[in-house]
Amino acid sequence: IHERLVGSEMCIRDSPVGFYTSLVGPQNQFVHLWGYDDLTDYERRGRARDAHPDFPAYLQASAHLITAQETRLIRSAPMPCWSPA
Repeated sequence: IHERLVGSEMCIRDSPVGFYTSLVGPQNQFVHLWGYDDLTDYERRGRARDAHPDFPAYLQASAHLITAQETRLIRSAPMPCWSPA
């Protein structure tokens, strides 16, 4: 499944911001965090992903692993007294 993700997602979306799993709270969650320039960039990359010839195989191979999916569009919130490490 990872190889199919690499084929269809990585080449379209560039490098992810990160991949995370839950440590506390609901278990067995896997979070993909991707960065976009703006909503237009997000939509363009989504269309490219959907049109990629390897994407249907990825969906089929991973379907049994996905019990819920959630999409959030978030933006950074400047905090004057804090800077990331």
